[in-house]
Amino acid sequence: MESDSVLKLDYLSLAELADRPAAWWQNVLGVAAFDAAVPRAPDVEIPMASVQTPVLGANPRRFEVWQAPHAARSGALGRVQYRLGAGVVFGRLSIAESELGAMSGETSALQRATELAYRELFAVVDALAMPHLVRVWNFLPDINGSSHGSERYWQFNSARQDGFIACARTVTGAVPAACGVGSPRGAPLMIYFLASATAPTVIENPRQVSAYHYPPAYSPRSPTFSRACVVDRPNGRMLFISGTASILGHATVHVGDAAAQTRETLRNIEALLSAANDGAATRAPFAMSDLYFKAYVRHAADHAVIEGELRAALGAGARALYLNAELCRQDLLVEIEATGCRFATGEA
Repeated sequence: MESDSVLKLDYLSLAELADRPAAWWQNVLGVAAFDAAVPRAPDVEIPMASVQTPVLGANPRRFEVWQAPHAARSGALGRVQYRLGAGVVFGRLSIAESELGAMSGETSALQRATELAYRELFAVVDALAMPHLVRVWNFLPDINGSSHGSERYWQFNSARQDGFIACARTVTGAVPAACGVGSPRGAPLMIYFLASATAPTVIENPRQVSAYHYPPAYSPRSPTFSRACVVDRPNGRMLFISGTASILGHATVHVGDAAAQTRETLRNIEALLSAANDGAATRAPFAMSDLYFKAYVRHAADHAVIEGELRAALGAGARALYLNAELCRQDLLVEIEATGCRFATGEA
């Protein structure tokens, strides 16, 4: 049955995409292209999230590809392009702040763009009877910049909360896994997401304060995301670990040390993995080696050190993509997300 299926994630190069036959594209739910031209899909409308955040290193695999085990169907509503399959919808939308006209009062163009984006996103998932956001990727231009007396990341958090509340969603507890990272100044606000017909199991990290309970020093209105979530299906499970950093409790640790921040981040991911696997011996437990990683690196000069730490922890075969991006806190040097899609038979 469609609702019993498990998705597949892969990082591919343009050459690998070009080699895929037309029939292969029928199963693709969506693609995120990082600092690369959006590829053309033959005879099918695929939602393509064009993210201007640069890829670090010589890795040609700049395309994050989500695929269902059978043909999917496409659609659009407002700014959202989406594709539906395997009991999940993949969607993308972007809004340039310049579209919204001159700033007025105390509300910035970024705040208006963010709230509008989330209202349109929720309208789509509700219309498709896929109301549960599972995973959201937010790329904010000039995330650490300031206007209207506050940091732009703070403005994003405020407007995201407003969007959730306006669409009758909770802003604590049962909230999606997510990340919010930087993109170049002048880029549009880019969001892509996965939503499901069934609610995921939300996971928090015992080593950290839940992000939605952060003290106001980090943002006057707290971020609306869970540390991770799991979607269980009869034939397997999908794990989505949010952007994770070198934070204990609510405080950044190892300030100024990219290697130590990477190691602490991996310990936090391992804690989330352990929580996801708790009591799941018959539900295809995950190992670190099963996961796909995406590392957001603040300073390109730290890339080699951070990649070295991941290889030391995960082995040379680690499936990882490295992006050069500003992060939500200026003392964070790296943020890492992880994803696993595993069948009950053990196939990853």
